Amino acid sequence: VPTTDVKKLFNDGRALESQGNIQAAQRLFAKVTRIAPKFIYGWASLGNTQVALGALSPAESSYTRAVNLCLENQKEEERFGVPRCNDLYLLYLNRGSLRLNNGMPKEALKDLEKADEMRAKPDAVILQNRARAREVNGLYAAADRDYTVAISMTSNEVSPFWLRSALVKFQVGDALGAFDLIRRVENRFPEAPEVRAAIATLLVAKGDQTTAQRKFLEIPDRQRLKYSDENYLTNTISWPPKMIEYLGRLTEAVGDRKKFEEASAVSPAP
Repeated sequence: VPTTDVKKLFNDGRALESQGNIQAAQRLFAKVTRIAPKFIYGWASLGNTQVALGALSPAESSYTRAVNLCLENQKEEERFGVPRCNDLYLLYLNRGSLRLNNGMPKEALKDLEKADEMRAKPDAVILQNRARAREVNGLYAAADRDYTVAISMTSNEVSPFWLRSALVKFQVGDALGAFDLIRRVENRFPEAPEVRAAIATLLVAKGDQTTAQRKFLEIPDRQRLKYSDENYLTNTISWPPKMIEYLGRLTEAVGDRKKFEEASAVSPAP
């Protein structure tokens, strides 16, 4: 149980965090973990501030400490009947989301499966993240199911993850569902380059090459050339294979593939 001093430090850290002073909050949370190394929420909050500042590997360690302490705490609860750590699902969600963005897709999926199991009811945030984890692990049908439920829970509010859902729907053969979703995303984010690229790609698949090219060429040249870069498509925006295949036909048709290859030959990547 944290002492009064630790609680004060912790609450001061939370106040700073809520005000947007993340670095100062992080310093206080780090101090809390030094004074009270078994205080679960000290580690969890330290992890949150580390994520906000882009320190993903240290944050992963902090979340792992919080998860392990919570598991220990639950064993104590079983022995002594004193419940204390009741939101292990949230710790798994935080760590899973972080791992998803830190090159640990398999570990991320395990965490998010546990988060869903412990939550024991549909949770839109868990479903969005697990859908993404399933997607990057190649489990497209399962990802499609998660995205569909998550969208049904937030159907009045178009979010960027709806774009991911559309890409996955196309991958699993639901071209009509993909097009319907992407049009709704376009209404909300009409000038986003990735949205324009996705619509253009779906138009190619539909056989409307002329409209596809016109839509694709709405993207400014420099941004558009990225869609000829295999590394960008697979690692940065992680498009599914079927989308990449049809996009390839489009970049070839407008001459971007050739331009990208020529630019790469002049200035090869380090």
